[in-house]
Amino acid sequence: MRLALSRLRRDVVLGVKNLLLHKLRSFLTMLGLVFGVGSVIAMLAIGEGASRDALERIRRLGSHNIMLESKKPPDDQGSQKRSSFLTIYGLLYSDADRIAATIPSVDSVVPVKALVKQGKFHDRSLDLRVVCTTDDWFRLVDREVLAGRVMNSRDMKEFASVAVLTEWGARRLLANEHAVGETLTIDRNTYQVVGIVRSESGGSEASDTPDGQTDVYIPLASARQRYGDLFFRRTQGSVIREKVELHEIIAHVRRESDVAATARAIERLLETSHKKRDYAINVPLQLLRQAEATKRTFSIVLGAIAGISLLVGGIGIMNIMLASVTERTREIGIRRAIGARRFQIVVQFLIEALALSVIGGMIGMALGISIPFMVTFFAGMPTVVTPMSLVLSFGISVGVGIGFGIYPAMRASKLDPIIALRYE
Repeated sequence: MRLALSRLRRDVVLGVKNLLLHKLRSFLTMLGLVFGVGSVIAMLAIGEGASRDALERIRRLGSHNIMLESKKPPDDQGSQKRSSFLTIYGLLYSDADRIAATIPSVDSVVPVKALVKQGKFHDRSLDLRVVCTTDDWFRLVDREVLAGRVMNSRDMKEFASVAVLTEWGARRLLANEHAVGETLTIDRNTYQVVGIVRSESGGSEASDTPDGQTDVYIPLASARQRYGDLFFRRTQGSVIREKVELHEIIAHVRRESDVAATARAIERLLETSHKKRDYAINVPLQLLRQAEATKRTFSIVLGAIAGISLLVGGIGIMNIMLASVTERTREIGIRRAIGARRFQIVVQFLIEALALSVIGGMIGMALGISIPFMVTFFAGMPTVVTPMSLVLSFGISVGVGIGFGIYPAMRASKLDPIIALRYE
């Protein structure tokens, strides 16, 4: 056993010395594996980061939730009850009531009216998205309460003039004032700020979450009493009047397994009360599953593309090892003449190929870890380096070194000692 280990150690030292005799050639040979391993890790990290970010955005909507949204149909469709002054479309209060009353798998329904109003506090003003909803909103859209409280059922029953602000809106509007208890003016109506919540919208007003950074939440009953259902929009010198009762309905399903069937039931229910499709149904669970399937396909494609670089690196190793066999033909003949076995010749050349792949793989791993870090730092894109990508890429690198080193090693071992000794 000790003799075998001693021989192996000697062969490793000899192999490394042979590589160091041609430093530049060895380095250029390793570059293929360096870039191959680095690109595998970097591409998988970028793909994983993008996929996780997309999946997280969908998860924020809630896998048990079904999102219904009012949509204005094209002008050539007659779903809107039109006159020369008024357009009527979208979800109805009765839709929310019917969903809650007729679909057993739905345990709560949250109606939402979304308005854009100017909020004022002393001499400061800010355009706010006023979310008029019920206290169930804060159960379905779970957000951390930073101060005070959220709306409750008593606020709903009493038509209370209370408001809950997001952290970002509170900082912009209330500044250094003590937020909870202050009086906020929204479109000439006053509200007492009773709580501050953290927004998870990521600093944007994108629709990937039900909430936004400039949201203020007030009771739906109070908003309906004060603002009604008519909305005015100015476009190119004209005023468009629209009547929309609800902009959104969130239906929460008890069991995740019932989400798809419940979505179909809700769609059939809405079809009976809406002549045309002036609404949209989004099912986050279905989007989540589609995104997960896309993620798997994306990872396979990225891995296959990056694997081509490893293949090129392996071809480089084979090329340089074949050249090494030709250069060292006389050395091989001498070793065979003094008693070296074919197996020992194979081991010698395999060690050199393996050393190239291991060192190249390690440098490639360092490069592959640093690239995602720089992408995140400079471009702000989320990246995730997984342990599996490190193990996979390094394992493939070693496998490539062995696989492409076997043929040159076997060719070296099969050289005739007499012919090898006479080789010039």
